[in-house]
Amino acid sequence: MHPTMVYSSAFEQFPISRIPGANVSSVPQRSLLRYPGGKTWLIPHIREWLSRAQSRTLVEPFAGGGIVSLTAVMEELVNEAVMIEIDPDVSALWKTALLDTQSLIEKIRLFTPTRIGVEELEGAKFQSDAERAFRTLVLNRTKRAGILAKGASFLDSGEDARGIGSRWYPETLVKRLQEIGKHAENISFQEGDSMQILEPLLQRLGQKAAVFVDPPYTGKGGKGAGSRLYTHFKIDHARLFEILDRNDANFLMTYDGAQEIVDLIHQHGFHAVRVEMKNAHYRPLSELIITRENLFT
Repeated sequence: MHPTMVYSSAFEQFPISRIPGANVSSVPQRSLLRYPGGKTWLIPHIREWLSRAQSRTLVEPFAGGGIVSLTAVMEELVNEAVMIEIDPDVSALWKTALLDTQSLIEKIRLFTPTRIGVEELEGAKFQSDAERAFRTLVLNRTKRAGILAKGASFLDSGEDARGIGSRWYPETLVKRLQEIGKHAENISFQEGDSMQILEPLLQRLGQKAAVFVDPPYTGKGGKGAGSRLYTHFKIDHARLFEILDRNDANFLMTYDGAQEIVDLIHQHGFHAVRVEMKNAHYRPLSELIITRENLFT
């Protein structure tokens, strides 16, 4: 989940969704990544949205941890998913998971994380996507909150004081990879800038596409920590809204409650609800779900 956010006063105008944010433990865990800002809590909303949409293809232009694409395909809510990600480390992981699953499984089974071993891996040069993917996975599982951005620190005491390898669960990761491999033919991946890829893709897919949009949030009263959490965090939020509006896309978008976003919702005539939940430290947290139609009130 995202760090504590500062919301605009206008944020309170939006109604609370009739569907509560899910307890993460109640939703099947399918992603390989402990991704900051992951959307496991949103899955009940995704299920209802896609069941209404009856779309054949899900497009996830800011794939990140990929939980929405994986869930949509594995639960047969769509026939196929298109994942897009600009971060080369995260991209290497998904390309390898989908196209070279067994190679990644073998690397996981052979690895035991130690502080020295992980630090050596962090500084090592890689020769292939598979090597880069493995490094990404190890760093994600051994750094605080799964943060991959430059400067993120390693776990110290770790989960239950078990040290740097306390979140390295090789058999769990292998099982998730095996399940991803079973559905790989229904998931395609593109590495690149979604702000360049999304509009031509929507024009090609037309009404058969449903778009799940979870961009890096704003720095204006919202996700100011984006530069700490992500390597690629700057996007043109106004242009993203324009792309979705002019393509009549069937979309579900999540955002913070910054005034800039509230203004864009009204400007484009979109609908929004608040979802209330608690973060990992049990602090109250709210996010916006934005749709073209009024779905959750």
